[in-house]
Amino acid sequence: MNEDHTHATITPEEIVQRAHAIAPVLKARAPATNAARCLSKETIADFQEAGFFRILQPARYGGFEMDPQVFFTVQTIIAAACPSTAWCLGVIAVHSWQLALFPEAAQEAVWGEDTSVLISSSYMPVGKVTAAEGGYRLSGRWGFSSGSDHCQWVFLGAFAPTEAGKPPDMRTFLVPRADYELLDTWHVAGLRGTGSKDVVVKDAFIPEAHTHRFADGFMCSSPGNAINTAPLFRVPFGQIFVRSVSSSAIGMARGALSAYETICKEKISRASGKKSKESPSAQQAAAAAAAKIRTTWLVLEHNFEQMMAAARAGEKISIADRVQYRYDSAAAARECAAVVRDLFTNAGSSAIFLNSPLQVYFQDVHAAAAHYANNLESPGNNLGRVRFGQRSTDYFI
Repeated sequence: MNEDHTHATITPEEIVQRAHAIAPVLKARAPATNAARCLSKETIADFQEAGFFRILQPARYGGFEMDPQVFFTVQTIIAAACPSTAWCLGVIAVHSWQLALFPEAAQEAVWGEDTSVLISSSYMPVGKVTAAEGGYRLSGRWGFSSGSDHCQWVFLGAFAPTEAGKPPDMRTFLVPRADYELLDTWHVAGLRGTGSKDVVVKDAFIPEAHTHRFADGFMCSSPGNAINTAPLFRVPFGQIFVRSVSSSAIGMARGALSAYETICKEKISRASGKKSKESPSAQQAAAAAAAKIRTTWLVLEHNFEQMMAAARAGEKISIADRVQYRYDSAAAARECAAVVRDLFTNAGSSAIFLNSPLQVYFQDVHAAAAHYANNLESPGNNLGRVRFGQRSTDYFI
């Protein structure tokens, strides 16, 4: 094991300050990021230097093992500056947390020589898996692997074969860069800068130790818990992952509100000749947006405070709470999309021009809300089911 203590003494306050400091740089890069349809090498290097990818990484591999709240705070700060950049940070850095749940052999394969190695993902369970001696053969094509150009490994979802009558065994398969191809299919309207390419695997061998069972993540009893014992790694897998794709929406809403306020401070209505900042409807729109963003953030912050308190005390988080937390995460993205939509509408006809500062937030927050984990139907049905005294049918909690 190659331990890296380069950032060993950094505090949560310092890591958050680094996010604030780099935000203006990322905002200036945002047009080029969207035009290129992927993050630049400079941005990845800046994040490596700042230690953002290490926030949730295990200490034995040079990570900070900070509370999830710290990471999601950083993500929202960056999302207000450049949504695509924050999205990639969220879905790449969270993999450093999940890899800590894999068997030690998988962690060594990725970080044994270089603890800065990154992993992308696509969890959609579309792969074809067959049993092989010591592991599995994996083939298939997965979409939406954000930030994949900058990663040396990928997490891919698929069902491992099981005996007749046994429950499905969904797993994350860890695949090295030599065993997959990236296809550039990323021509989209929202989150353009994420470079979320397709991943193609053709009959790759995956050792058993390079897989992680969703059931183990659900039960908080993964193989990696034996060596990574910090409370951070006793939080359910589903709770960490879903926040990585909903937190950016909060930052996007904050960025949209800032853009809206700038527009209103400078704009004079062509219809009335009055200053927009003096318009009661504009004032109400800003106030309502600020309140909704604040409430959404506080709910998710509270949820993680509760989860981390339970993890530190060695207590299990109840299924009822986990179901509620799952719903709250998805609801956050939908609420933030509604906030941006209202601001966009209240900004007037000038907002429809591509050079409007609201455009990128409008497009990107709706792309974020479209992610499967941010769809309210499934978690909403499950929450209602549990509140009616029935069993949860969702294991991604």
